[in-house]
Amino acid sequence: MHSSGFFLNDVAGFLGGYYTFLAIMNAIAAFLLWRKKDAPGWALVWSVFAGVMMILASLALSASKSMVPALPEAVRGLVNSLSGPVLYTLGTTALFTGLFVFRKFFVQPMVAWSVLNFTLLLLGLSMADENFAAIVMKPDNVPIVGLVYLLAFFTWVATKQAVVNDERIKQGLPVVEKVNDEKVLVWPDLVYTELICMVGVSALLLVWALFLPAPLEEPASSVKTPNPSKAPWYFLGLQEMLVYFDPWYAGVVLPSLVVFGLMAMPYLDFNKKGNGYYSIEERKFSYLVYQFGFFELWITLIILGTFLRGPNWNFFGPFEYWTPYKVEVLNNVDLPQMFWVQWLNQPLPRAPQDA
Repeated sequence: MHSSGFFLNDVAGFLGGYYTFLAIMNAIAAFLLWRKKDAPGWALVWSVFAGVMMILASLALSASKSMVPALPEAVRGLVNSLSGPVLYTLGTTALFTGLFVFRKFFVQPMVAWSVLNFTLLLLGLSMADENFAAIVMKPDNVPIVGLVYLLAFFTWVATKQAVVNDERIKQGLPVVEKVNDEKVLVWPDLVYTELICMVGVSALLLVWALFLPAPLEEPASSVKTPNPSKAPWYFLGLQEMLVYFDPWYAGVVLPSLVVFGLMAMPYLDFNKKGNGYYSIEERKFSYLVYQFGFFELWITLIILGTFLRGPNWNFFGPFEYWTPYKVEVLNNVDLPQMFWVQWLNQPLPRAPQDA
C-alpha cells in the first residue's frame, strides 16, 4: 500500500475530472429542462447540484487529505463490518423486489436521474479510499463498472416503455410500438447508422486501450498460483456457486438446467400477449423469472466475485484491505443438518442396521 499522501496525489486528477464531468452533465440537464420550461424547479435543483460538483472538483484537485471529499471513516468501517455474503444476497434481493413493486415511481425521468447522480456521487466519494480505488480502478474491473450502469440504463428504458404500454392497454389504447410503426430503410439509413456506431466504438476502444492498459498475464505456472485465482468475469457466477454447492451440482447440473431451460422456454410459453412490445402486466411471471435469474443469480454474483472476493476467496468489505492472511471460519452447513438438527432438534435419520 502507498501512503495516503502519495495515493491522493495519484488520484486527485482523476477525481477532479470526474466531478467536473458530473457538473457538466447536470448543467446540460438543467439547461434542457429550463429551455423546455416544463420543470423549472428541477432545472434549479440540477443547476445547484452542478455548482456543488464544481466545488468538489476543486477540493479534489487540492490532493489534501483534509480537503478531498470522502466518506467518513466511521461510515466505511460500518459498511465493512456489516458486509457479508448473506447480507449482500438479502440486500440485492430486497433491492430487486423494491424496484419491481415501485417501478412506476422509479421509471420517472427525474427520479431515475436523481438515483443516477446519487450513485455517481457515492462512487466518487468512495474512490477517495485507497482500498476501494485499488479494486475499482483496476483496468480489468473498469468494464464491470460500466456493465452495471449500462444494464441499469437499458433496464430502465425497457421498464419505462413497459409501464407506459401497460397503462395504455388498461385504457384500451394501442401500445406505443404499434403507434410508432414507421418503417426505416436498410439502405442507406440503417447501414449509415451502423457505420457511424462502428467508427465510434472503434475509437472508444482505441482510447480505452491507450489509457487503461490490461496486458495479458504471464504464462500459467504450477509453481506460482495467483491469489485470488479468479475465472473470467462471465464465469464468476459459477465460481461463486462453487463456494456453497457440490462442484458437480454448481458446475454441471445448474448450468445445464439454465441452458436447456432457456432452449425449452419458447416451446413451453403459450402466452401470446406481450409479443413484439414491452409489457410487464401481461407477462408478469415470465418477466420476474427472467429478471430474477439474470440479475440476482448472475449479475450480482459477477459483482460479488469481482469486487468483494479477495485472496483465498475470502469475502472483503468494499473498503477493506485485501490481505492474504485473513482467516475465516468455514461455517457451511448441509441442508439436512440444518433441517433436522437445527430446526427440528432431531438427529439425522439413519438407515436401519439390518437394511
